[in-house]
Amino acid sequence: MAQTGASQVDQGSLSAIFDGTNTIAEPVLQCVQVKPIAGGQQGGQERFRVVFSDILNFVQSMLASQVNHHVHNGKLKRGVFVRLKSFQTNTVKNKRIIIVLDLDVLEELGECDKLGQPQALDSKLEDAEPQSTTIHTGGFYGNSAQAAPQQQSLPARTNTTSSSTAHANIYPIEALSPYAHKWTIKARVTNKSDIKTWHNKNGEGKLFSVNFLDESGEIRGTGFNDQCDALYELFQEGGVYYITSPCRVQLAKKQFSNLNNDYELTFERDTLVEKAEEQNGVPQVRFNFTSIGDLQSVEKETTIDTIGILKDVGETSQIVSKTTSKPYDKRELTLVDNSNFSVRLTIWGSSATTFDVAPESVIAFKGVKVSDFGGRSLSLLSSGSMTVDPDIDEAHKLKGWYDAQGRTDTFSSHAGMSGSMGAAGGRMDPVKSILQIKEENLGMSENTDYFTTKATIIYIKQDNFAYPACLSAECNKKVIQIDDGQWRCEKCDRNHPKPEYRYIMSVNASDHTGQLWLSCFDEVGRMVMGMSADQLMELKENDDKAASDVFQDANCKTWVFKCRAKMDNFQDQQRVRYQVNGANPLNYAAECAKLAEMIKMYSIE
Repeated sequence: MAQTGASQVDQGSLSAIFDGTNTIAEPVLQCVQVKPIAGGQQGGQERFRVVFSDILNFVQSMLASQVNHHVHNGKLKRGVFVRLKSFQTNTVKNKRIIIVLDLDVLEELGECDKLGQPQALDSKLEDAEPQSTTIHTGGFYGNSAQAAPQQQSLPARTNTTSSSTAHANIYPIEALSPYAHKWTIKARVTNKSDIKTWHNKNGEGKLFSVNFLDESGEIRGTGFNDQCDALYELFQEGGVYYITSPCRVQLAKKQFSNLNNDYELTFERDTLVEKAEEQNGVPQVRFNFTSIGDLQSVEKETTIDTIGILKDVGETSQIVSKTTSKPYDKRELTLVDNSNFSVRLTIWGSSATTFDVAPESVIAFKGVKVSDFGGRSLSLLSSGSMTVDPDIDEAHKLKGWYDAQGRTDTFSSHAGMSGSMGAAGGRMDPVKSILQIKEENLGMSENTDYFTTKATIIYIKQDNFAYPACLSAECNKKVIQIDDGQWRCEKCDRNHPKPEYRYIMSVNASDHTGQLWLSCFDEVGRMVMGMSADQLMELKENDDKAASDVFQDANCKTWVFKCRAKMDNFQDQQRVRYQVNGANPLNYAAECAKLAEMIKMYSIE
């Protein structure tokens, strides 16, 4: 096997790559070492240093993050053979390195000990100006990042007519660091923010930010004041640009960015920005999708990408920030996918007010934050983006599934599941019949009891099914009408032009053993009624019969309720209150499998 591998290695190719005489587009090399590198800052990206050999020479390399999976799955290891499909050369502290953007592990060649006695590929740059360009790993050769001195703010240089031939030495984004000098990147703008202003005791100013993407990764760039004026109109989403130093590279402020990069750019007075005429080799956008069904296993506050079918579009509403007292427009969307789960996703600002996408469209979201409010929900960050009906494989598969069967499927919700799904690392609640709930006196002790029950709704109280709630973010307290068109929240000490109605329903559910009154709040109410409490309240005010029909349609449907039972005081009397934390439609496939297992227990042939 070693002889076979040796015959496939392109000997001398490493020297030719750096000398500019290489004629082999995808050289075959042997991996002789793989080592992890510590991130540049806590929680930073995982990095791997790899040493490749062509039998005559060896060179140190760094894997771009999209190639890390070859190490994770155990295929890229010492002794194997690889084909470099895409790479960039660089020089760090007078040492030649390769940044690997894509490779194939040639498993058919097997693995063996190091072939030959390869020598280090020494750099011959002693007489040249040093290019101290520590790559994006927080110290590839042991250096620590230091912030560059801030320069006087003057307009950045711009040029809208350039040729790619003027930029022969293009840096990959992955290679940028505070020690990089005389670099140029070629990248696509995937997101551009609005201009933001600030006023404080130190003065006032304005800024904007853009997200850049190339084959190796993404990075955020920010322009302040004069640079904001000079560059804001030049950068357009979807456009490809050359950005040339001087441009400050510094540690990223993670609270303002959702990109997987330890560094970010700040445009300076002499930063050169040129629009690229040729857009070849620059990807449109890079997604790393998390399915809706997997959200329960994602930590809250995590930033993810997701894709789904737009099932429902809520009305635009407005909330008032508790910290700034500024109003914010929001709109809630419901997404579903082929995991048969649904999720509520909130969009904000102009994205909410101008949203005009038809239901049943495919939408890909980049940069949404996971929240545990009401189970699992999503919120589109200001630095995030959404793409309607993207021309990608995931979107085509999702659309095909929805047209074939998804349109008539029922979907489970993440509402209230954070404390009751064993698969998500939480509590696995026992399944009880209504008779067992009563006979076992669940909720009668000092402790709260949790259980799951399968029951059919047979009646819903139509009086007081909702209450007027505060519009402030995550307040949800009841508001009181103090004047025509004015609603007051005592908790927030604020008036609102209108309330947001939220469900607080009492439903009577039944199974083959008995009946039980359950209390349902807003998330479960939306699922049971098929619309928001605001919509149902408006319907009731305009057409009482139509509203009664909605209540009637919600009857005789079977749900799996996740409940808590706790002793409660009502009018000086103690009673057990059964509150629904979450509900899912009946999964008939799972129920059939469960019944089949029960039949097997009786040994019925």
